[in-house]
Amino acid sequence: MSLRSISSGILRTPNSAFFNLLDYSFQPNYIDLLNPGSIGDGKTKLRLHYLDEGNQSSPETILLLHGEPSWSYLYRHFIPKLKQYRVIAVDLIGFGKSDKPANKNDYTYQRHDWGSLIGLQLVGTNGVGDRFARVVAANGGLPTGDGKISKGFIQWLDFASQQTEMD
Repeated sequence: MSLRSISSGILRTPNSAFFNLLDYSFQPNYIDLLNPGSIGDGKTKLRLHYLDEGNQSSPETILLLHGEPSWSYLYRHFIPKLKQYRVIAVDLIGFGKSDKPANKNDYTYQRHDWGSLIGLQLVGTNGVGDRFARVVAANGGLPTGDGKISKGFIQWLDFASQQTEMD
């Protein structure tokens, strides 16, 4: 897979990289997000990909949030089973069909993190939960702060932080 630069410091995966994915024939949707001013040239908007599937007139919307290192593809088998609801699945910036900042320092908690950490906090504290009947967060967790980080997770963090490319 080859990423292409859309501006200095912002990468985009070409659509051709996603052709013929097994069980992933969903209609892509995109929204341009304001650049916080320090990513790439500071002016180019970041394109976020999301799926908006199911029953658009349903009174219930289900939000699907991915974790690290996945994207909306994680939910390719869930979405058809939830067709009676409106289902939204996002690819966070840096993942899947969304734009990727090229500079490692552009990945901060304030800008982006695992869907479970940001998404569940958002739902729990900012009234966003009123917009969704259900929220699914996979490949992540919601730490309480009273447990110890496992040795295996620390080893994984060390490994992941040293990789320039992950297959």
